[in-house]
Amino acid sequence: MSFRNDSPPAGPAPFRWGVATSAFQIEGATGADGRTASIWDTFTRRPGAIGDGSTADTACDHYRRMPQDVALIAGLGVDTYRFSVSWPRVQPGGRGPVNPAGIGFYDRLVDELLAHGVDPWVTLYHWDLPQELEDAGGWPHRDTAYRFADYAELVFAALSDRVEVWTTINEPWCVATYGYADGIHAPGRQDFPAAMAAAHHLLLGHGLAVSAMRAAATRPHRFGITLNLGNVLAVPDDEAAAEAARCADGLNNRLYLDALVHGRYPADVLADLAERGVALPIADGDMAVVGQPLDVLGVNYYFDATLNAAGEVRTGPLTGLGWPVTPSGLTELLLRLSRDYPGLPLVITENGAAFTDEPDADGYVEDTGRAAFLQAHVDAVDAALAQGADVRGYFVWSLLDNFEWGHGYGPRFGIVRVDYTTQQRTLKASAHRYREIIAGRRS
Repeated sequence: MSFRNDSPPAGPAPFRWGVATSAFQIEGATGADGRTASIWDTFTRRPGAIGDGSTADTACDHYRRMPQDVALIAGLGVDTYRFSVSWPRVQPGGRGPVNPAGIGFYDRLVDELLAHGVDPWVTLYHWDLPQELEDAGGWPHRDTAYRFADYAELVFAALSDRVEVWTTINEPWCVATYGYADGIHAPGRQDFPAAMAAAHHLLLGHGLAVSAMRAAATRPHRFGITLNLGNVLAVPDDEAAAEAARCADGLNNRLYLDALVHGRYPADVLADLAERGVALPIADGDMAVVGQPLDVLGVNYYFDATLNAAGEVRTGPLTGLGWPVTPSGLTELLLRLSRDYPGLPLVITENGAAFTDEPDADGYVEDTGRAAFLQAHVDAVDAALAQGADVRGYFVWSLLDNFEWGHGYGPRFGIVRVDYTTQQRTLKASAHRYREIIAGRRS
């Protein structure tokens, strides 16, 4: 892995501590100031698509409460806030010029963060594709990758004088698989070949956007992408389970990592796809665009998966969503990434859990389970660092309870409780514990 001359030095840097959110999950104001519909606005209105029948029209009302939320972030003692930009807010319809009112919100957000001593970390795409681009074919359609690069240039032109770190796409696996194969996320399609075309075009869009931003840069920046990654394990002494784990690891992890870092797709994954009659729509020159150097890889980690021949096995402690609690897997994942993809700086861009939160009369939540979860995973990062992994930061998902995609408002991932009726914010026990962890690591 090489680094471009216009990138910041790759040597030791202060470890980043942060919190993360996404635009659609917290902003609300979905019809304000020229914003047009995204695929998620459309999906939430499909009967039965969202567990509780809700929409994100109001969500956490962050669009109107941003200054107070930034003050809350600064009070946690973090140095970085990872947020996403709403594509249909900044470029209504996904084509044409920037919307001044839309980009103006993020301009104010960046200034507010910097005034509070918090570094902004931009994610350009966290799943809110403009509906017009989906109507034109969506991510399975090659042109969407080029539309994304155009959009990236607009945001970069407005914010690059104050923002150093730029993530292109959040979790392309989720976009492709949940949105186009399984149909449980927007746009709700069930077409596996289309999903695999989407996966390639998401990576192509990443590469095109990075290329465009690097060409426009007038000072050093860091460019990367965020992947949801986890180890895929097989129950012992089960050949069928081992084969299932290889296939799942290939489609979930190596398909994206190998393309981004090595500029090629894994041969065994291409063979698996061919057996299903699927070929990725790779045009000449695509892989050089996809595989250009990364300055950082965002790692979203929630749990490891263990498979038997029949499917996934979940035992031991579980979160409120039934996800296994596997902090040692984070250590193993970071060591694997450092071993198989050396020279690639890593940042944990999401880690957190939904638990059953029971507020007291004042809205305070004694969420000892979440606090213990965060402590265990920070310890897991420490263990990886001690064994040589190049990890540069850790961000909690999520700052706020929010609209949790297909689940609606039921699951709560926040270290800050949101009363969705009053929009009152209340720090949970986990927020206080996270602040203590940060202070302890800095002392």
